[in-house]
Parts: sequence; C-alpha cells; structure tokens
Amino acid sequence: MEVQDWIESSIRAFFCLTGITGNFWLGLRSLPKSRSQLRPNDILFINLAVSNLITNCLVDLPDTLAQFVNSWFIGNNYCGVLQFSSDLSETSSIFSTMFISMYWHQKLVGSIRRGGAPVQMDNLRLVVILLAGSWIVVLMFSVPHFFIAEHDGNETLEVCEERFPTPAEKRTFDALYLVLANVVPLVGITYASVQIVLTLLQSQKRIMGHSKGANHAPTEANNSGTQAAATKSKVVNNTINPQQQKTQVKSNPSSGNQVRAAKSVVAVATIFIICWFTHLVLRIYSSFRNSILAVKLTNFIGASYTCFVPYVYLHGVKKLNCSC
Repeated sequence: MEVQDWIESSIRAFFCLTGITGNFWLGLRSLPKSRSQLRPNDILFINLAVSNLITNCLVDLPDTLAQFVNSWFIGNNYCGVLQFSSDLSETSSIFSTMFISMYWHQKLVGSIRRGGAPVQMDNLRLVVILLAGSWIVVLMFSVPHFFIAEHDGNETLEVCEERFPTPAEKRTFDALYLVLANVVPLVGITYASVQIVLTLLQSQKRIMGHSKGANHAPTEANNSGTQAAATKSKVVNNTINPQQQKTQVKSNPSSGNQVRAAKSVVAVATIFIICWFTHLVLRIYSSFRNSILAVKLTNFIGASYTCFVPYVYLHGVKKLNCSC
C-alpha cells in the first residue's frame, strides 16, 4: 500500500472504531435501570444507536478491513447484505434524527411556554408506533437491494453495484427514496430545529427584558402613600412567593437540562443537513458518471455522521461520562 492509501485507510479505521464506541455508549447509557424508568427519549436514542451500529459493524468495518488487505475478501454474495445494511441503517438513522428533533422541540416548548406540561411524544405507545412505521418504510426501500446488488466480478475494492432491470425503474426507485426517505424527514428535522432556535431566542429575549425591568425599578418611595402601597404589595408577595420559589427551584434544573439537550439537537441537525446535501450531490453525480472519488467521499461523509453524532447527543443529555 502507498502512503496515501495508508492515510485513507487509517482515517476510515478511526471513523469506524470511534463510531462503534460512541453508538455503543449511546445505546448503553440510554438503557433504563428498570422498565418503569423507560422514557421516550431513551427509546429514540437506543433506536438511533442500533441504526448506526448496523452501518458501523456491517458496512464500515468490512470496508475498512478490505482497505487494509487491498482486496474484497468477504465474497460476492455479501454485496446484497452490504447494500441492504447501508440503506437500512442510513434511512433508519434519518427517521430517528427526525423523531429526536421533534421530541426535544415539544419538550422545550412544554417547559418554557407551558411550565413543563406533558407533550404528545411523552406517550410511549405513540413513539413505538412512529418507530414501527419508520422501520416499515425502511424495509420497503432496503429489501430490494438483495436483488439488485451485484458483484462486478473483479477483485478491486469498489465491487458492489446496483443493477436495475431498466433505467426507468432505477429513476422511479431513486425518486421515491429521495422524497419519502430523505426529503420528508429533512423537512421535519429542519422545522423542529428552526422552532427550537426561535423558542430559545424568544426565551432569552424575555429573560433579558425582565432583568432590565428589574434594574430600573425604583429603590425609594416618594411619599407615604407609595410607601404604604409598597408595604402592602410586599406583604402580598410574601404570601405568594414561597410557592412560586419552590416551583422555580424545581423547574429551573429541568428547564436547563432541556435547553442543553435542545441545543445538542440543533447541532446534530446542522451536521445532518450539511452531510445530507453533500451526500445528495455526490450521489446524483455518481448516477451520471462513475467516479471512485465520489464513492469514497460519500462513504467518508456517511461515516463521519455516524461517528460524531452520538457524542453530541451524549454531551447534550449529560451522559458522556461514566456514572458507575
């Protein structure tokens, strides 16, 4: 192997091992101690971790090993498994990211605007139904790869190809996949992320307005009537404020955690949108012209997303470190 090949293989190995470690840790830290402590957020994170691990273990790992030995050693029949696993993981990861964005958007709005009131996606049954529906869509687009993926017959690294019976069927499949499995989730992720940003900005603006109002409050009374009114207001506030203070003490930590998690969701959404658009451009380019460079860049982008995203989520929910 040349120096350039060693560098490329080392980067892929780093992405692969980092992704396996991060996604395994995300799934492990999301497991509840008991069934009664299971939350929708845990299910969503576990689903994302499983989706990414499919790519890490069944796609990235064999491809990385093939890079080091400089040949496709697994066998011709593995092409179908490789293409199936790649699309299965990619599509499921997209839907999981959308559901996580929607969940934390609802939790943030419920915390800031409605005082921590329960939201729709707090319902475990609803989350399970949404995930089951997404897996049905994922399987619809992934199973055909068992029948259209073929080995090109040589021993080079780029050996797995998708061969449709006719070009029209390929265009139809790609269009349906693009709209249902990419555009629809992307719209959901973008909408939820924009709403999270707007909610955070409005909350920050409201807090700054309250602090400015408090700074300009009068410090002395001008007459005896004002002093009496202030004394009366203070007495009333003393009878009300204890409960309000208890509520604030209880809600502030929770609200702060939700804001932190929501910010991590926005960070992941930004990474996802950048990777998705780049991946889409490269995929369209590859459909018109066979390019090994475009294929390699596509693989690098996919590997980088599954590598870094679990660590961002773990940092957002304060589970990056070990509490054992």
